[in-house]
Amino acid sequence: MEENLYMYQRTQDMSDPKRLASKLSKETGESCTPYNMLKVWMKEIAYADYYERALTNGVLSIQMGRDLGVMIYMLPLRPGASKARTYHGRGSPFNDFWCCYGTRIESFSKLGDSIYFEEKGNSPELYIIQYISSTLDWKSGQVVVSQTVDPVVSWDNRLLVTITVSSKGNETSAPSTLNLRIPSWTDSSSAKASLNGENLSLPPRGNFLSITKGWGSEKINMELPMNLRTEAIKDLITPVPWEYNSYLISLTQESSNATFVMTSTNRSIQMEKYPETGTDSAVSATFRLISNDKQSVNLSEPKDFVGLLVLLEPFDFPGMFITHLGNGTSLGITQSSDGIGSLFRLVAGLDGKVGTVSLESDDKSGCFMYSGVDYKDVSIVKLNCNSKSSFDAEFKQAASFMLGNRITEYHPISFVAKGAKRNLLLAKLLSFKDESYTVYFNIQS
Repeated sequence: MEENLYMYQRTQDMSDPKRLASKLSKETGESCTPYNMLKVWMKEIAYADYYERALTNGVLSIQMGRDLGVMIYMLPLRPGASKARTYHGRGSPFNDFWCCYGTRIESFSKLGDSIYFEEKGNSPELYIIQYISSTLDWKSGQVVVSQTVDPVVSWDNRLLVTITVSSKGNETSAPSTLNLRIPSWTDSSSAKASLNGENLSLPPRGNFLSITKGWGSEKINMELPMNLRTEAIKDLITPVPWEYNSYLISLTQESSNATFVMTSTNRSIQMEKYPETGTDSAVSATFRLISNDKQSVNLSEPKDFVGLLVLLEPFDFPGMFITHLGNGTSLGITQSSDGIGSLFRLVAGLDGKVGTVSLESDDKSGCFMYSGVDYKDVSIVKLNCNSKSSFDAEFKQAASFMLGNRITEYHPISFVAKGAKRNLLLAKLLSFKDESYTVYFNIQS
């Protein structure tokens, strides 16, 4: 049973946790597996750590956002996987009822389960193994235990927990013990805990902090740094600042009675039909504006960038930018650190319409990103330098784009990992809808 703690099975069997790669597929892992494993408990941190991972990734990730009753049978874990592309696909609220539907409905009905475990006796003990905002009327200890957990974000790596313990009577309760989990993922050197303002000595991570006393009205504060433990990815991992969402944009055009949006599909810049959110197309149609003007300040929204030199970074290719190779050539994506070919000045749209912008090459004056006119399908975006003395109406139309809102955004817990050939955007699995993703990586030393 312990072997099963380390992975989700394609079939519910025992296997070597060190041979996980051969198990990864679009049918890994079956939703019933974490459901069954969440019934196993022993007084060991390994089980508590597993509970946390299984609840976050194995339970919360299988529902389609807030669409009640729309769940998946298998949570695919192979590289480039998508929840929308599996053998079973997504179920429906009323027309599907696989075996996993029953277990998953039950899992969502008991999200408050397995936060606390107790050990009865003359001196009862309570184990707090999950830090989830909740309240427990602990009858054996004759106290009420409440915990409040602040939302976690990537730009502040601390998990902040406040636990209050109140006697149910007017007097101090009989002695009992609270065992507070010090997770394996935290940093022992900077983790902190206090009881009524007095600092407590913490054990090494992967142990329980035990407090035995008679309880009156007490407050425990915990500060647990959440260090990423993806040791296999050895390069630098940095959080995505919250303000980056303010700089995400889309660039659209109207053509043939349809709305088209600029995308970075397969590293080629082109205009495609406006996509649905939560899809690969929505990801490729979102870009981050980066100012190259060191004097610019107070850039709080995309329109503040008009008049500035900018880089356009594709949402799913952090550290890479839209780049041109000269007049008449298709735009692409490169990791241009010196800015040659990737710097554009964002100016008011050449077509003179409200809300439109044009992008003029910094190193080729008078040359603009250009899509074409009256296209009905995909249109390749190029750099076009108008040879006429003045721009004609067709050129102005093709070189003007509506500066629109982002179609995809960063989850509050998002990171950029530096890879060998490209940077990777990391986010919580539960934040994905139908986008492609990779859970496990090949690591090269």
